[in-house]
Amino acid sequence: MRRLLVDIAHTLVPPKGDRHGPLPPLMLTLTLVTGLVDAVSFLGLGQVFVANMTGNVALLGFALAGAGGLSAPASLVSLASFLAGAVAGGRFGARFAAHRGRLLASALALQAGLVAAALVVALVAHDTVGPPGRYTLIVALGLAMGMQTAVARRIGVPDLTTTVLTQTLTGLASDSAPAGGDDPRPGRRILSVLAMVVGALVGALLLDAGLAVVLGVALALLVVAAAVTRRLAATDAAWIRP
Repeated sequence: MRRLLVDIAHTLVPPKGDRHGPLPPLMLTLTLVTGLVDAVSFLGLGQVFVANMTGNVALLGFALAGAGGLSAPASLVSLASFLAGAVAGGRFGARFAAHRGRLLASALALQAGLVAAALVVALVAHDTVGPPGRYTLIVALGLAMGMQTAVARRIGVPDLTTTVLTQTLTGLASDSAPAGGDDPRPGRRILSVLAMVVGALVGALLLDAGLAVVLGVALALLVVAAAVTRRLAATDAAWIRP
């Protein structure tokens, strides 16, 4: 238990000289955003994921099989948008390969712009989103989440991919003491899962107030994260280097 609590504390408030510096809490913030955004897409845009591509590919298969309430075109558009966003994230990663702080700050700024565009669409539509607005939202959010995932992968903070939890949960179980493992980073893994759950929970609860409200919360988190990252990246700390 002590090891778990220490790991949680070090993830939320990294100790001085930590290899990843402030990146873990920033990655947790993005994981929270993932839960919010997927609540918007799945519950508000007709059962399609824009961040969880494993789930989205499964939904595509179900839709192709004729399952009710699912849309193969929506899943395909989401998948294509996510991949395009991942390409953009990869280009950012190549451009800022030597500076993780600038990489994250630049990507967050663009991601915030995409979520802001989605927010404008939701506001203009007064949350009554028809097919054109629905696909516009899917594209904007898919691009944003694809970029986020690619950048998080390039930054490389262990167990904090921000959108994928399957490997995190597998590691939590397979590396545990009952499995004969040394149980590395249990607190970080648990926090990653909790961040996604909390984001999805808050998103689902706020959805009654409208898509724009949830997107507004996600945008606020991204703007704050971008501002904090840009300020911290101006230093010459060790964490900025890959």
